[in-house]
Amino acid sequence: MASQAAEQFSEVDKLRVQLLNNVEDMTDCQPDDEPVSSREILIRIENIILGIVTSVSKGEAPVLALPNRSSWANVSFDSAIGLQMSSGPSVSIIRSDCPSSVTKFAQILKILSVIYRLVQRNSYATKRDIYYNNTQLFGSQTAVDSIVDDISCMLKVPRRSLHVLATSKGLIAGDLRYMEEDGTRIDCHSSSAAVAVSSNIAGIRNIVSSAKFVMIVEKDATFQRLLDDDFCTKLCPCIIITGKGVPDVNSRLMVRKLWDTLHIPIFALVDADPHGIEIMCIYKYGSVAMSFEAHSLTVPSVMWLGLLPSDLQRLWVPEDALIPLTKRDESKLSSLLKRPYLSSQPDWQKEMELMQQTRVKAEIQSLAAIAPDFLTSIYLPNKLRYGGWV
Repeated sequence: MASQAAEQFSEVDKLRVQLLNNVEDMTDCQPDDEPVSSREILIRIENIILGIVTSVSKGEAPVLALPNRSSWANVSFDSAIGLQMSSGPSVSIIRSDCPSSVTKFAQILKILSVIYRLVQRNSYATKRDIYYNNTQLFGSQTAVDSIVDDISCMLKVPRRSLHVLATSKGLIAGDLRYMEEDGTRIDCHSSSAAVAVSSNIAGIRNIVSSAKFVMIVEKDATFQRLLDDDFCTKLCPCIIITGKGVPDVNSRLMVRKLWDTLHIPIFALVDADPHGIEIMCIYKYGSVAMSFEAHSLTVPSVMWLGLLPSDLQRLWVPEDALIPLTKRDESKLSSLLKRPYLSSQPDWQKEMELMQQTRVKAEIQSLAAIAPDFLTSIYLPNKLRYGGWV
């Protein structure tokens, strides 16, 4: 039985050795992730307020300069880190005397005051708490979410250091145990139910796992199917995690935490479509909007396990399970192929170019057209056993 298990994971073990050989070099390329002290955060906020008071005393309209988090021009690519914000990014000026920006100016000041009190008192609040503190001013939860990230970028402080927490949408299951900051012990071993990803990843400690690999699952439906089919028991020991589509920051932080702690291979299981590929790229290389925090969010070692466009041909997936690419898909695919990180991934390029040629996409669920349990009984075990990732 032991020899069978060893054979099952031999290719995964080889990959782990390769990754471990690169860990030291990758670590040397990354900046130290030392937490910013509470006192330093308070000083940075005070300096912003001092600038506003100084402008008012001179009879000038105060302005705030926010680094532009939506521009590719502000981003550079490092293969060891991913997409990271350039040292001198362009900024957006938020004016207090302009009708189009005065509301955002007030919103920023309000959230800065909330953060100041939270840091001062060493207490925490959720982004939802902040929104309901003044719904009339903020208008929507989305506005609060965006401004908290803007402030994090402006202060050059990780969001978790601002004492503002976000409710996690991700789920995790498998061979994993750890302790939350408040002392709660979490055991993810149950195969029938998943555990919600923590809202305070930085506070997690005492991680214990014998997992051979971590598998990121794009969609909740596929994740639940893996749980229903008892995948974590069949292919134990392993860990599976989903951000339920485009991942929230906590799901990305959790994947990074598992990599930093366990240094085991991390695979991505996504739909064979441009949207799924982009989600995988967010885990691996990051996003433009959060590029200022890339060194703590990205995991450049992530491997593409499936569903590969070449799998559709190799496995003879029935044509009625394939979906024609839309104009939007084709545009997204062309955009992805121009991303700076694709030049370092020739195998990914080939897969995406194949998708361009065939002009079809497929969801992971399309494998059920071959056999109802094909995904968990044949596809994934064989992929992992024979090294079918790129």
